[in-house]
Amino acid sequence: MQTLPEIPFIPRDELYHRLEDAKKHYSREKLHDILHTALKLKGLSLVDVSLLLQAETDDDIHLILSAAHTVKEAIYGKRMVLFAPLYLGNYCSNNCLYCAFRKDNIRLGRALLTPQQIEEETKALLKQGHKRILMLTGEDEHTPLDYVLEAIRVVYATRDDHGSSIRRINVEIAPLDVEGFRRLKAEKIGTYACFQETYDEVLYTKYHPSGPKSDYLWRLFVMDRAMKGGIDDVGLGVLFGLADYRFEVLALLLHAQHLEHSFGCGPHTISVPRIEPADGAPLSTHVPYPVSDKDFKKIVAIIRLALPYTGIILSTRENETLRQELFHYGVSQISAGSRTNPGAYAHPDDTTGSQFSLGDHRSLDEVISALIDDGFIPSFCTGCYRKGRVGQDFMDLARPGLIQKFCMPNGIFSFREYLEDYASPQTKEKGLRLIAHLVSEIKDHNLKTKTQKGLTEIMEGKRDVYY
Repeated sequence: MQTLPEIPFIPRDELYHRLEDAKKHYSREKLHDILHTALKLKGLSLVDVSLLLQAETDDDIHLILSAAHTVKEAIYGKRMVLFAPLYLGNYCSNNCLYCAFRKDNIRLGRALLTPQQIEEETKALLKQGHKRILMLTGEDEHTPLDYVLEAIRVVYATRDDHGSSIRRINVEIAPLDVEGFRRLKAEKIGTYACFQETYDEVLYTKYHPSGPKSDYLWRLFVMDRAMKGGIDDVGLGVLFGLADYRFEVLALLLHAQHLEHSFGCGPHTISVPRIEPADGAPLSTHVPYPVSDKDFKKIVAIIRLALPYTGIILSTRENETLRQELFHYGVSQISAGSRTNPGAYAHPDDTTGSQFSLGDHRSLDEVISALIDDGFIPSFCTGCYRKGRVGQDFMDLARPGLIQKFCMPNGIFSFREYLEDYASPQTKEKGLRLIAHLVSEIKDHNLKTKTQKGLTEIMEGKRDVYY
């Protein structure tokens, strides 16, 4: 594997120095000024974010969370997108010290799904009501790109008893070259996600002692290759706990700016996982830079303020209480009913071979029930991707707030379909009340009429309604 000749865009020492300088200049007055700027929905500078990251008191953090709530409501409203991860295999040639899939973990039971097993997993997810999945697998000769491409075709071709199918496959696999991304794009995937894990190159080398993933620059420039290969939407992320979280947030912002400057469009999503215990992974039980719940809330809120139009993804690594709270402070996409071992949806009693432990064990219906209680619209919508509202086109609609005219009704349509076909009686009853309330609050006459028409079509048996 050849390392790309590009000059790294993460100035490690400079970012640490910037944080030290911000610590000296932080004040409540500057905090108020930065939050005032954030409420204009134009994002924040590296200087602003450096200062926000210094907030430590409960009062100051409360102000940040409150501002993030306002920004999230303005951009995303009450919509919450739902998905589930689908693990194809847990073979891996890397030795990441925080991951149970690492090559030297002899305690892990290895598995690789066949096409028939992939179909079984997909049907099990469809039976829950899922319409969006994130496809994952380890980096290994057992799972070459051809295997992943065939898996995508199997999933898209699978139908459940209602005739429903998975409408959106996002992909999180090892970095590819440009031609590999062109092939991935041809399979009609949605977002391509790949986490840098940590942007601190010194620590990255320490945590990835062997395997193709040990090449920091190959991974750092993966999104450049993805976008050159035609991928419209990309998803960034770090594994919080591997380095100082303040450094990681600044680096994420720099990565987003690099993509914006290079390709005219920043990341579609940013994921915010924290290290969780994983069998046979030494760092997972001795976290180098632990992130408290208090700091984790601050991280989510600051990313929302800095990148107001970027989706923030929260996994089931976190417990349900913290997840429910974070929904209000910036999170816009969540996994639900997740399993992290291959084959576990079709065979739920099988707990072997998991990548990490989960904090939220609720079923999809239980998560949706709680979202309804908080007034959120549980959304399975995939309309934007199939209408071509992706990449720069999506951002052009998002920045002036026009995307809400699509997201709100489309979210309600997919939610109504879930209630009709998959929800428990209790969830359906209160979900219908929520929809009625939301429709009654629509002020735009044309939008209200369009929403009512779509809901009527669903009641009459039509599925996959979107505008």
